[in-house]
Amino acid sequence: MKKYDFDILVVGGGHAGLEAALACARMGASTAMFILNYDSIGRMSCNPSIGGPAKGHLAKEIDALGVEMGRVADLSGIQFRMLNKKKGPAVWAPRSQNDRQIYTDIMTKAVEAETNLQVFNAEVSQLIIDDYVNKNSDSEIGLKPSICGVRTKKGRSFYAPKVIIAGGTFLSGVVHIGKYSYSAGRAEEPAATDLSQSLQNVGLSLGRFKTGTPPRIDLDTINYNLVEEQPGDEIPQGFSFYRDITLRNIIKCYLTYTNPLTHKLISDNIHKSALYSGKITGTGPRYCPSIEDKIVRFSDKDRHHIFIEPEGIKSNEGYVNGISTSLPQEVQHNILKTIPALKDAVILKYGYAIEYDYVIPGQIDPYLESNAIRGLYLAGQINGTSGYEEAAAQGLLAGINAVLSLDSKQPIILTRSSSYIGVLIDDLITKGTDEPYRMFTSRAEYRLLLRQDNADERLMPIGYDLGLVSEIRWRRFRENKKIIDEEIHYLRNNNTKVKSSSEEPTRLANILKRPKINLRTLNEYGYRKPNYITDEMWDRITLEIKYEGYLKRQAEDIKKFEQFETMQLPQDIDYRKIKTISIEAREKLSSNKPLSIGQASRISGINYTDITALLVYLKKR
Repeated sequence: MKKYDFDILVVGGGHAGLEAALACARMGASTAMFILNYDSIGRMSCNPSIGGPAKGHLAKEIDALGVEMGRVADLSGIQFRMLNKKKGPAVWAPRSQNDRQIYTDIMTKAVEAETNLQVFNAEVSQLIIDDYVNKNSDSEIGLKPSICGVRTKKGRSFYAPKVIIAGGTFLSGVVHIGKYSYSAGRAEEPAATDLSQSLQNVGLSLGRFKTGTPPRIDLDTINYNLVEEQPGDEIPQGFSFYRDITLRNIIKCYLTYTNPLTHKLISDNIHKSALYSGKITGTGPRYCPSIEDKIVRFSDKDRHHIFIEPEGIKSNEGYVNGISTSLPQEVQHNILKTIPALKDAVILKYGYAIEYDYVIPGQIDPYLESNAIRGLYLAGQINGTSGYEEAAAQGLLAGINAVLSLDSKQPIILTRSSSYIGVLIDDLITKGTDEPYRMFTSRAEYRLLLRQDNADERLMPIGYDLGLVSEIRWRRFRENKKIIDEEIHYLRNNNTKVKSSSEEPTRLANILKRPKINLRTLNEYGYRKPNYITDEMWDRITLEIKYEGYLKRQAEDIKKFEQFETMQLPQDIDYRKIKTISIEAREKLSSNKPLSIGQASRISGINYTDITALLVYLKKR
């Protein structure tokens, strides 16, 4: 019998593939990563930016678990902003504008530094199934097929018991610009045309999605007198915990708008768009539509935002965020000419749409393993998601669980009550998606507890136990937490200083809960913040105290939620025989095979009476 070449094979070197490969290697698994172009490791093929609403939460959770996105975002960041500060803390969201090349360079160095990770510049075209499973073991009998490895387009085979597919937009990718279409995974890079067929051959059902990018322009050709400046925050905040990275606001971003003239031009040329001419069949993202989609769907609007975002410190290239398009090149020129600030702008790269295959996500389980093939994990846009952060989060969890499976250990399943990563994966497997899935804070029921600032408290213990969080970072986390907990205890148990005999002593925490009370006004009641408490620590302390009542209420809701999550469903149930639940529910439960009552209750088409009937059935059983 041929021996395995590696413990784990990772197909793809984008954001999902990188986090998967690095997690596997750092957990001690010998890992191979396959990428079509070595120079494009970690390439930010759309906007060179990390974070934003909910996406910033994901990036910080990835960092808390111990892998790279947050660290590299901080090191390559050229502008940092905390979004939604005028709203409640549950939706505060860090965002960075990044230097595209520096991000790739740092990620490449991280890959090259891993002794357990080997990179192959090769296109994977085929999955190898059951080529040499050890049939001597009784445990193998009657089980579903197993992955054994992959074969490259040039005919070389690599064998491993676990394979993670993180193909991004490369699976049968087709780029569209007006009437012109060509096979590509993104601009100027080849598509992976054979792997889609191999996925279908092993029994997976595929769908077709579409996304796109806007033109890039020469920043020196903008009329800066006609744009609004968007500087970074005075005190920048990033994504990585306990790494002592100095954050820098080096550049400014800019804001301008489309106008009725822009909209008329697009309407007059809408038939030339690949999207509206019928060339594109895949579904596009509802929450990040092309400019053609915006004009059609929001015809009542007389203008739309356009953000001009530099792509690097040494680059003159600017990302024109807001006019993603598949219109012909000459129309893209004319669109810019209708916008006063951009009428003389020189296009360096044209916008385009891209169609690609994805695996319908109901075919994976909560730890991202395929339901059809043992040892095959799927991560990133292949599961129907959009965005760097969603992809990286899946890659990290797929990598962790692939390694745990090697040692027959229990997988890590992050719940909706523990993390945005848990919300993301649960949404995919229980609800599915008929458009590229994008994470929003509104998708998280317990978002006040799942804030971006406390991702370390929620997830760093897991990362440390897995060996992904260093001893130095863990020690700093423990020290930080001890200081915060002690100061909260002090505020809750110590009174204000009485200014006159008519005043009653009041707990400092109760004063801090009052509207408009902050550190400065609390000083008037005799409180003095110790010097060792940083501004970031104080912000965390303030939030914990001011929102104490809401946090307790959410914690109680989570207890109820977890009762259903811990009610495991046997995997050998034949739901078709349970006549007391609806036909639709029987079909959905049979195809999804939920692990718990909680997961079953969130599957689209299953209602309260179905769950009640299922509980009765389980009690009788």
